[in-house]
Amino acid sequence: MPDLLLELFSEEIPARMQAKAADDLKKMITDALVERGVVYEGASAYATPRRLALTVHGMPARQPDTREERKGPRVGAPDGAVQGFLKSAGLVSLDQAKIESDPKKGEFYVAVVEKPGRALPALIAEIVPEVVRTFPWPKSMRWGSGSLRWVRPLHSIICTFGPETEDPEVVPFEIEGVQVGDTTKGHRFLAPAEIRVKRFDDYVAKLEAAKVVLDPARRRDIILNDARNLAFAQGLELVEDDAVLHEAAGLVEWPVVLMGSFDESFLAVPDEAIQATIRANQKCFVVRDPKTGRLANRFILIANIEARDGGAAIVGGNERVIRARLSDAKFFWETDQKPLPGYEDRSDSVGKPLDQRLAKIIASNVVFHAKLGTQGERIERIARLAEAIAPLVGADPVRAARAARLAKADLASEMVGEFPELQGLMGRYYAAAQGEDPAVAAAVEDHWRPKGANDAVPSDPVAVAVALADKLDTLIGFWSIDEKPTGTKDPYALRRAALGLIRIILDNRLRLPLLATIARASFTDTDKVAVNLLDFFADRLKVQLRDQGARHDLVDAVFSLGGQDDLLLVVRRIEALGRFLGTDDGKALLAGTKRAANILRIEEKKDGANAYTGGADTGLLSEAEEKALYAALQSAKQSAAAAVAAEDYEGAMTALAQLRRPVDAFFDKILVNAEDARLRLNRLKLLEEIRMATRSVADFSRIEG
Repeated sequence: MPDLLLELFSEEIPARMQAKAADDLKKMITDALVERGVVYEGASAYATPRRLALTVHGMPARQPDTREERKGPRVGAPDGAVQGFLKSAGLVSLDQAKIESDPKKGEFYVAVVEKPGRALPALIAEIVPEVVRTFPWPKSMRWGSGSLRWVRPLHSIICTFGPETEDPEVVPFEIEGVQVGDTTKGHRFLAPAEIRVKRFDDYVAKLEAAKVVLDPARRRDIILNDARNLAFAQGLELVEDDAVLHEAAGLVEWPVVLMGSFDESFLAVPDEAIQATIRANQKCFVVRDPKTGRLANRFILIANIEARDGGAAIVGGNERVIRARLSDAKFFWETDQKPLPGYEDRSDSVGKPLDQRLAKIIASNVVFHAKLGTQGERIERIARLAEAIAPLVGADPVRAARAARLAKADLASEMVGEFPELQGLMGRYYAAAQGEDPAVAAAVEDHWRPKGANDAVPSDPVAVAVALADKLDTLIGFWSIDEKPTGTKDPYALRRAALGLIRIILDNRLRLPLLATIARASFTDTDKVAVNLLDFFADRLKVQLRDQGARHDLVDAVFSLGGQDDLLLVVRRIEALGRFLGTDDGKALLAGTKRAANILRIEEKKDGANAYTGGADTGLLSEAEEKALYAALQSAKQSAAAAVAAEDYEGAMTALAQLRRPVDAFFDKILVNAEDARLRLNRLKLLEEIRMATRSVADFSRIEG
């Protein structure tokens, strides 16, 4: 079967755009083929700094023929309707249509429209220009006098189509003066001559011979393996960095791994700052000395050329830039540990460098949010809340308050000003340097965590208290001014803050009453905020549990009971409920409870809400099944309530399981809506008792199935 090869060759494509561009090219071309009825066996897209390439294999030679019946107007319809039908169907006269009959509508015209499939090259020549002109680059440009926009000037296009056993044909079209052909160019410096290609395998092999590795995954593998080996040869370990790896692979077509060095004096700077400096400025890897666990004064760079001097000039150029950048980092590091101007003679705690930066933040009245006050006011709110939370999580309140006050101080440091990604981390270094308690120093760094789904949560009690206080202050504050996430918009990362708070609570198995904790925050009207926030936490908890394979409806069933603000107990209850519903007893009880709830919902429309409260009258229980159900309910309610009070949710489920057979027997033998009004009411009260018994654990009406 024929295959398609497409290459769009241009000036350098930014590394950050390449992966998405390859995916977009594949999707746009294959979607357009499918829309035209063309099937294929597979497709793959690739990107290098100078080209996007696509192969689609296992395609037919022609588009399939189509046959469509179009229903027209009834026989005898006005001429205008008939003429419109003929035109839309492509018919000359009604003689080309057939007449069909419908028992209700009578006779009407039907046109059979048959379209022969087109040859694939003609379709491709139609699709590719359309895709190129509408390609969704984040940024694009025009050049010369043309109107085409592309990420960088487009130089050439390869588009060939044909079976493996024959020479493919060049699909003829042009875009803004760029003619399609079967030639491309290799590496800009190592093999700049034109290359004539046929199909994809031939294309890949000839590019490789011309010093171009087409597949970005293979370029990454080459870089990673060569970098590891080069470090190992020097007795060092590569510090792997996925961001650097992907960007480096997007900057080169022929990766060449080299090692450079810098002065050992720069190792006085924290490792993370060295790595951030080298990563940000030169897109290079750092290496570690396995004997010390610290960074070595070496770095690994990725060149795009096999230089005649073995890369000496390239290494030298990178060393000069890195030396200058590390000099800046060393200056920032040393400056941050010196007294600020105006604070040199302070003998109190403000004489410490990190405290001085905190004082600078407070004095400068930097606004956190127009409606939520300054950064200094926020820091004091977090400190008070952390102090209040500390006893609940096993932390020392004094240390928690101290850590909370220092937690944001490094935002005013030179190092964090240059490398914002080091916030918290540099604060820990500065806190340790000025002699803070180790738990306080660790909390300064860890209070930002978790920064993402794969990041660890803080575990030390002081760090936990500060992290919870920080996230709660953010959430409560923005809820109090009605700045909540809407749709896909979440400019203040409130969903991430809520997920982080949930993870801290659950991973540390904390018993934290959220409603009472929110009430301690320094905001007005926290009662209303607390209720709304609890709903938000429920939604975020659903997301987290769904990612772990749990059912979202069980979260609803537990939270709908109201007042469920202890997230650890909520999750335990959900887990026990999920296990119970997986048993035969659980499934049967759920079905019976839902049946009871449905009957009650219908009858409440007649009798009014709360018509069945107060419990059943034992004197009106005449049938054995009624009496058995009543007795089982009294026992199950008492046992389940005791188990819930003891936080034994497995025990509560076991107690509820006693209801399965009495409930089944009741519905099998008893007519709820009896003619006798007193019996009807009493039996409805029994159903209400079923509903209330299960509500000791969860609202079964919210459970699907």
